[in-house]
Amino acid sequence: MAVARKIAYNVAVNTVLKILSTVLALVAIGFITRYLGKEGFGNYATVLAFLSFFTSLTDLGLYNISTREISRPGADEEKIMGNVFSLRIISSFLVLVIAPILVFFLDYPIEVKEGIIIVAASFIFSSGYQILNGVFQKNLAMDKVSIGEFLGKIFQVAAVILAIKMRLGFSWIVLSLLLNMAVSFLIVFFWSRKYIKFEMHFDFNYWKTFLKESLPLGIATIITFVYFKMDTILLSILKGPAEVGIYNAAYKVIENITFFPAMIAGLVLPLMAKYIFTDRKSFEQIADKTFKFFIILVIPLIIGTLFLAKDIIGLIGGAGFSEATGVLKILVFALAMIFFGSFFNTVIIVGNMQKKLMVILSFVAATNVALNLIFIPKFSYLASAYISVLTEFLVVVLTFYLTYQNIKYVPSLDKKSGILFSAAAMATFLFVFSGINFIFLALGSAVVYFVFLWVFKTVKTSEILSLISKKGVEEYEEIP
Repeated sequence: MAVARKIAYNVAVNTVLKILSTVLALVAIGFITRYLGKEGFGNYATVLAFLSFFTSLTDLGLYNISTREISRPGADEEKIMGNVFSLRIISSFLVLVIAPILVFFLDYPIEVKEGIIIVAASFIFSSGYQILNGVFQKNLAMDKVSIGEFLGKIFQVAAVILAIKMRLGFSWIVLSLLLNMAVSFLIVFFWSRKYIKFEMHFDFNYWKTFLKESLPLGIATIITFVYFKMDTILLSILKGPAEVGIYNAAYKVIENITFFPAMIAGLVLPLMAKYIFTDRKSFEQIADKTFKFFIILVIPLIIGTLFLAKDIIGLIGGAGFSEATGVLKILVFALAMIFFGSFFNTVIIVGNMQKKLMVILSFVAATNVALNLIFIPKFSYLASAYISVLTEFLVVVLTFYLTYQNIKYVPSLDKKSGILFSAAAMATFLFVFSGINFIFLALGSAVVYFVFLWVFKTVKTSEILSLISKKGVEEYEEIP
């Protein structure tokens, strides 16, 4: 299968399955918010923030660097993955040991402390699963990862509904996450054997060499956690669970969409890594197409959210979370910035500039924490929302500057007017038909937007044909 067609197929399958997984996640959140209420959901969000903390603390840069390294020509995949997998398993068990000690010193209700220990256990499965993703990225087979995630999410939603129906309480809601991670890991691990049959390796000299490359990125991951999730923890400390619940009712909507830029960046990372130093033209073609794709997706997300935020929050949390509507309208701009931050981060990683990325993210994280500490006491979750937008904007500006200064790459965007006219048509549709059924507005506005993209030839017919026919691929494919 040609490269363009494989990418198109993976994007299509991943998009469908990720959307379905996102729908299931939002369904689960809908059940949880109504069952636990503002304060209970705030506690649940706090527990999930600690899962992100554990993930960042033990990331060590292993995932992105291992994906980059196995994508190099002549790479010893079994050696790389065997050693990286061993490193990740050891770090995961350290989390499981440290978590009970950590919660002892935290001034949280007992159910939150129990939840933190449960997510520490689930981290063992999620961490192994994340490392294996690199194998599928390299082989352009991320559809299998999405299937694993989707099946894991089905088990989680079923467990949540069962726990609510039987009124089993907070801890059982958190346990559903452990079930999700375990199912997803087992499926992904089974499929990974098709591409590579590695065993755990303990080559300490290799670990030392590998960690020299990966640790700067690992530190960057910790820093990213600070500005991406620390606001939830700070809200839980400086305000309370109700405020955390309102903020995260909106934030969970955004968070469940951030998979998309990460997924696309993950799919193109191996190709960028292959061409960036060997074929500049192909690298720029891949990068420009990715940038254009992000622009085309970000615009309807912003427009749709601004018009439909109230209905979205109503579906997620019900009337009890109406305050989250304004928060969502603010956070959608942070989501837009996340798309382009992911894009430039990927370019920086394949360009071997992770140390410079760490400096940028350190500055951004320090700014984020300082602003949250200053403004949360007075402005609560609204402060966190605006600070999130500012933070992500800083990431985009600074990573773009780093990319330009060191790689001399500036994204090129064609068909700008077609994108703008399509966006205007979508906004007009939502304005004219406002107040009608939410599903009709959401689907109708999306159809209007993409039809106008096609009319203005912003999206070429050959790009659509590349999904379904070999001929379309040959016409469209410019990558060697």
